[in-house]
Amino acid sequence: MEARILLQNDWPEALRKNEGEAWVACKIPGKPTVYGTLKSQGVSDDGCLEITASEEFRVLGVSKKSVHISCPYANAASKFLSPYTSFPGIHDKSITCMDISCGGGLGLSTSTDGTMKIWNCKNGERRRELTGHVYDVNCCRFFPSGMVVLSGGMDTLVKVWSAENWSCPVTFKGHKAGILDTAVVERGRNVVSCSRDGTARLWDCGKSVCLAVVADCGAPINGCSVGVADNTINQGSPEEPSSDREVGTEDKLLLLAREDKKLQAVGLQSRQPIFLFEGSDAFNCCTFLSSIYVLAGTQDGNIYKLDTRNAKTAVQTIHRSGAPVYSLMPYREGFIVSQGDGSCYLIQQDLDHVIELTGPEADPVYKAAAWEKCIFTCCRDGLVRKYQLSDL
Repeated sequence: MEARILLQNDWPEALRKNEGEAWVACKIPGKPTVYGTLKSQGVSDDGCLEITASEEFRVLGVSKKSVHISCPYANAASKFLSPYTSFPGIHDKSITCMDISCGGGLGLSTSTDGTMKIWNCKNGERRRELTGHVYDVNCCRFFPSGMVVLSGGMDTLVKVWSAENWSCPVTFKGHKAGILDTAVVERGRNVVSCSRDGTARLWDCGKSVCLAVVADCGAPINGCSVGVADNTINQGSPEEPSSDREVGTEDKLLLLAREDKKLQAVGLQSRQPIFLFEGSDAFNCCTFLSSIYVLAGTQDGNIYKLDTRNAKTAVQTIHRSGAPVYSLMPYREGFIVSQGDGSCYLIQQDLDHVIELTGPEADPVYKAAAWEKCIFTCCRDGLVRKYQLSDL
């Protein structure tokens, strides 16, 4: 675990007050936490805060929405970005899942209030509620076209919706327990769902049928991701004759985040196991960084980076807090992480610091989604927050 700088969640408001102060701290593994303060010295002509730090910290830079802080003693630095805006009126309760359309115009979200809604990404205005699931909707996503929606619920159903006329032309039935995650294969002829019943299923959207039970794990599958496999990985032989193979699943890997502490990779066409990696706790989420590297996050806060060609041991293990890792999303040359302690941050290869997306106090951030330079997050406090990296 590396040293980590923490900052008061409402630092922009606190520091804009007359003689405002905000606390800052640096957690160092095996050593006492370093505490300090930021103090406002006023606002410059261009609207930026003028900030000084107590002797343990340094202010490296300030913009209207961000502050860059280092702790020389721990050789640590982070840039903290406050929301560009937030949308409080989309749902009445916690927002559990979210996605953004390919054009960046529409948002999609589910909530513990039992609803799934489509909304305007510019102002948070609600456009439509998609009704049809019984009980809570656990997961939702847009197809690559941005005109079709995929959802899975506690009612064991997987549904395909039109974002144009709001109809639900396809409902997949077959799981024996609630759906926990979904994935779209390429442009969307096929989709994958995973469930509390321990199975992952491959569906044909055009024929409205289940093509196969790709995996039967014997434990709930909390997350799944489909990616292109490196051509050096032997995926075995397909289980069905070539004439029956579904289009678009050649050379695809299905990654499964399992409740029983295992991360599993399966050949989507061959159904053959590629690897099985055991982590420190239940896996909550997983994603592909490339055709070689994958990420997976656990309930106890570990993020594992694995090489699919040799997944016996992790290439890297990141542990910034003991809070559950709820979502992982590739972004440019890095990835975005959201966790159960309210933290959401961006790690990029070309930066020597982490970009922290601030706002939630201690409420879990369940999901992050991005479009170009905008990052959206959804949280237990019922807010969708929108960040603009151009504000850095």
